Formats: sequence, structure tokens, C-alpha cells
Amino acid sequence: MKRLTALKVEREKRPGLYSDGLGLYLQVRSSGSKSWIFRYRAGKKLRDMGLGSVNAIGLAEARERAARYRNLRANGIDPIDDRRRQEAAQRADAARALTFEQCAAQFVDAHKAGWKNAKHAAQWTATLQTYAYPVLGPLPVASVDTPLVLKVLEPIWNDKTETATRVRGRIESILDWARVRGFRDGENPARWRGHLDHLLPKRSKVAAVKHHAALPYREIPAFMELLRAEPSLAARAMEFGVLTAARTGEVIGARWSEIDLEAKLWTIPPDRMKAGREHRVPLATRAVTILSEVPKDPDAEFVFPGGKANRPLSSMALLMLLRRMKRDDLTVHGFRSTFRDWAAEQTTFPAEVAEMALAHTVSDKVEAAYRRGDLFDKRRALATAWAAFCQSKPVRPRGASNTFASESVPDTQAQN
Repeated sequence: MKRLTALKVEREKRPGLYSDGLGLYLQVRSSGSKSWIFRYRAGKKLRDMGLGSVNAIGLAEARERAARYRNLRANGIDPIDDRRRQEAAQRADAARALTFEQCAAQFVDAHKAGWKNAKHAAQWTATLQTYAYPVLGPLPVASVDTPLVLKVLEPIWNDKTETATRVRGRIESILDWARVRGFRDGENPARWRGHLDHLLPKRSKVAAVKHHAALPYREIPAFMELLRAEPSLAARAMEFGVLTAARTGEVIGARWSEIDLEAKLWTIPPDRMKAGREHRVPLATRAVTILSEVPKDPDAEFVFPGGKANRPLSSMALLMLLRRMKRDDLTVHGFRSTFRDWAAEQTTFPAEVAEMALAHTVSDKVEAAYRRGDLFDKRRALATAWAAFCQSKPVRPRGASNTFASESVPDTQAQN
């Protein structure tokens, strides 16, 4: 016991292990660094436990630590395993001390690569900064409970229901992520079903659902006639969108690499679709004509390029077009509803054909499981009938000029 002295520890330069007795060793490395080791036997295995550098721990403190670990061994406890358990507990405590805002930032970083664009991540951060962080931001994520979630939601639930619904869903996602990562335990206080639905009024009760303004389908021929007279690229993009019943983002983001003019086919890749699945769009003759006549730069990526290099046409360009046509009462997205109403009321195509043309997700899980094809041939027939209707002669009141029809146009009974 106590074979070493402070002077020997200081002066020893030769690499090796120097015993102080009872399992404590001075370790000198060839680099000249020195450290303490506690050596003990666990079963048949000899284990070395590092106690720290000589520069940080003196001889007396090294002996105290060795004595403490010998006591653990006397009680059947492995010192290395015990230290690892303590370190894990400390890490867990530190993790649980992460604030809601820190967890939210990590959640966004972990998921933004899978989101379609940077704007989505910015929207997440903006809504959380405005509504959630003032209440939850500096608090440990483990301490977020139902009263705190309600403190965020109740002030905006009745007046800003749509925003409040998104905030609730985002808080729920962050808390679920934190639970899986081990930063909190228990049920999610932001979940809706079976929890907040008992504490807050249903969204439908406090905010009427607002649908996109849509043009009655009987007025489409007259509208399309005026649209075809517009010479702008935005007009061609809107006409193409109406004919294909595609979403605005899908139209303005269309790339030449997605288009097969010979096959009259537009294939939208999964990363540009709302449902995340490839969508094949049959192109009617007029849609192909639009693509053939659109000015094309040999190096162009987008079918409908915007004013900035390597950027598509903006959705605002389409809205401004509607304003110039004095139809700012409409929305571009609303033409999808116009198409759906026409298909239901003026054709005999099955509903699922129209739904697939709109790239809607099948809500019935059983039906979705058995549906393997995309009804492409039937959708091509539907697209042809829709284009014919859009190009049909509008019926205007007597004496009217460049106004939309208020009288009925003849029914177009397209067959499937």
C-alpha cells in the first residue's frame, strides 16, 4: 500500500504501470502523458478503469477514488458498469432538460429534407414562433402538459381556427418526436382525438369551411374563349391547368423532362405530387398544342418559365391574370372543382375516374388495396371530353359581348 510518492509521480518518465497498491496504478505513456488506473477483477476478467489525468487528479485524490471503487467491488458492484449507468442517467436528465423550442428546431432539421420546399419549413418555424414559443418555448419539453397546450390554442381557436389547427398538429408532432427520442414520457397532451376534442369545440363548429371560388361549369366555354385570346405565358399556363385539372403548383412547376408530346402524356414525379405518388396525366389535343406553341429555350427546364433564371412562373402571375380578366372573384385551384362538377353532372364517367384525374387519394382503405391501375385509358377519354367541352361554343345572352354565359349550354353526355 502507498508505494508511490508525490515526488515519484512527478519525476517518473519511463513508460509503464507503477503500482501504489490495492489496485491503484500510475500509467506513464510513451508520449509522456500520465494518468491513474484502478485495476480489479470481475469474475475471471481483469478490468482497468481510468480515473483521470495526473494533471487533474493528485495522488491523494486518486487513492480516495480507488478506495471508493474497492468498496463497490466489496458490495458486488462493478465500478465501470456503475459509472456508465450514472453517466446514462445524467445524459437522460440533460436530454429531459431540452426546451420545447430546442426540440422543435431539431424536429424541423430532421424533417425538412423530406418536405417539398423550404417554404414549408419556414411556415412551421413562423407559426411556432408566433403562437407556441411565447408559452412553451423556454420550458423543458418534458414539462409540456394539457393546460400549457390549451394556453397556446384557446386565444386563437375561435378567431384563427385554421391557424390554430395547424399549430396544434405541429405541437403534437414535436411532442411525439420528443417522446420517441426519450425526452419525455406519457400521452401527448396536444392530441386531438379522445383528448382535446373534449376540451375545444370542433373546427367545423367555430369556422365555416371555405372552398376555393370556382366558376360554374356552364360558364367554362365563354371563359376559355376569353382566356385563349390572352397572349401571355400565364394565360397558356392557366389554360393548360384547366384542361389537365392539375393543381397550380404542378402546372407552374412542370418540366420538359416530364412531357412526352408524341405519347400525349405528362408524367408528374412523386416528389411534386401532394400524395407523394407518380401521376400520369393524359393530354388532350389542345393541351399538346399549347405545349407545342410555348416558346422553348433549348436550355429551359420549366415549361412555363418565370422572370428569374431557372425559376418557374409564379402563382401570383396567374392571380394577376384573373384580375386583368376582371375575374378576381375566382381562384386558379377552383377550376378543379369546376371540372369535378362537370364530370359528375354532364358525363357518365364513374366517379373514381374523375377522382383519379384529380389525383385524389382513395379514402377507403379496402378500395385502395384492391385498386392497382390508374384507369388511364378512361381518364384519357374523360380528358378529351373535357377539352371538347371547354372549346365548345359559348351561349351568351342576346346583345352580350365578352361576358360569360348566363344561359345553359347544351349538355355534353360523354360516354366511358
